[in-house]
Amino acid sequence: MFLILFITLVNFNPIFAQKVKWNKVKVLVYTRNGKGYVHDNIAKSVEAIQAIGKQNGFVVDSTSDASKFTDDNLKQYDVLFFSNTNNDVFDTDAQRVALMRYMQAGGNFVGLHSASGTERKWKWFKNMLGGTFFWHEPGQSFSVKILDPKNPSLAHLPQTWKREKDEFYFVKEMAVNLTVLAVNDHTTIQKPAGKALDTFGTVFPSVWWHEYDGGRAFYSSLGHQKEDYDTVELRKHLLGAIEFAIGPQKPRNYSKAYATSPQDEVRVK
Repeated sequence: MFLILFITLVNFNPIFAQKVKWNKVKVLVYTRNGKGYVHDNIAKSVEAIQAIGKQNGFVVDSTSDASKFTDDNLKQYDVLFFSNTNNDVFDTDAQRVALMRYMQAGGNFVGLHSASGTERKWKWFKNMLGGTFFWHEPGQSFSVKILDPKNPSLAHLPQTWKREKDEFYFVKEMAVNLTVLAVNDHTTIQKPAGKALDTFGTVFPSVWWHEYDGGRAFYSSLGHQKEDYDTVELRKHLLGAIEFAIGPQKPRNYSKAYATSPQDEVRVK
């Protein structure tokens, strides 16, 4: 009996205890791409997030329609999940302002993989995501070092997460207040192509989060291969990203939203 109790205690990890009331959660997955490269993983990523929602009891809506970005529509969502968006993804400044106001009202954001290449000329968005895409190594295997093994997006992974095939991203114009959760190890790249940024030595941030303009923003540069979205490890990564982005569960408060232009400066609280 002691042995059984010991095994139970060792294997019980409170990190996996879901504090989020999932039946109260709604997620909007946004997949719009502007002119330029469009990833072939988008459909699989949406399918994966919808499956995660069904399994955990939360609602997942998906759209590539920028007209959905209004105060009235966005306020119902606990997380806006930009899955492999790229380049300019809005038609009007009013839609951009709606995103700003959503975050200012206490909304939450998750960006995945090429989302860092979204709205590259818009300062507010780049700062919210945490940076903007610079370049990636050709798809191949490399290792990811987990810095925060307690984060729900990473808690299921070993200290070194070996990616069989993915894209090693480099991001420029990085925000200064990011909490980096994982880094890619450039020493594990077999065919470096010569554009690596050495800002962080031989590693580069790949997963991070921060509080921004009233909301919470989470980003992961991983997830290029469409086949990867069928794996348990990546699906748990996405679920944990959503869970952590939500943070302390609360409704949006639009009395705190103030943006009237995409160029508005973030107010210091």
